[in-house]
Amino acid sequence: MRVVFLAERSSALTVNGVYLGLVDGFERTCEINPEERVFCELRASGCMPVSFFFDGEFLLDPPPQVELYYFAGGVAVFAREFLPTDCSLKVLWQTRLGGTLLTLCKQGKLQLNVENESGFHMVDLPAALEESEAHALGNDFLVEGESGFALVSREGKILVLSEGRVLEKEFALKAEVPFHDSMGHVAICSWENGKLTECKIRTAQEPTEATFALALFESVLIGADFTLFLHDSLVEKADALREFLGAFQSVVLTQERQRVGLVYKRKPRIFDVRYFRVELTDGKISNIMPD
Repeated sequence: MRVVFLAERSSALTVNGVYLGLVDGFERTCEINPEERVFCELRASGCMPVSFFFDGEFLLDPPPQVELYYFAGGVAVFAREFLPTDCSLKVLWQTRLGGTLLTLCKQGKLQLNVENESGFHMVDLPAALEESEAHALGNDFLVEGESGFALVSREGKILVLSEGRVLEKEFALKAEVPFHDSMGHVAICSWENGKLTECKIRTAQEPTEATFALALFESVLIGADFTLFLHDSLVEKADALREFLGAFQSVVLTQERQRVGLVYKRKPRIFDVRYFRVELTDGKISNIMPD
């Protein structure tokens, strides 16, 4: 079986004790027979290793730090959420807002402790909010970092958790949320009392010939207007396109401009990559076919 290894952090990859090189966004590929129950390990600096036996059980139920992406002819193994070797308790900051004591601490994972008359609540937060500060926002609390934010209630419930840049935080929450797609789409979103009240999608750049097919599927995914990519013969079928493609979660490139992979969730930590090919007529997409 063809196996592609990737990792959230730069990691040393060994398979049955043989060092295969560093893995991060740059993949490493090898052939593994699941029946041989091969031992694999990815080790990042300052972190506990992510290790497992590559066998039939692993392929059906990977450990919590591993995601599997099945594609034609193989599987991609993505290691993430590396746990630090230093698990001592560190208090990053502490502040009191409106009678509530907020403490951001790190003990392996990042955690916000919320303490007030409703009790003591522990809230898990992403590592991106390690460098952050807290503000009162109505009856809730905004934990704001450079590239992300979380809105937490007095009872320790996460109301909003997102990447992005906060634009307003005085009376209501407004932020710019990136989609990290080929056209640089961002959403300008507003929330009141933790509920989304408005969301407008903006485009930063136009697609190139090399990314035309990719931009179509990305636009379908995020809910942007994708009809500008379609030939007149397909525009009238635009409403049926979402149903035709199904509930995919992301789009991946291939080595062909007019072929892309769509990622579908099969079960927790397991995904399937299905491929689609487009045909162009007069510079617009006139046909979309499973490949």
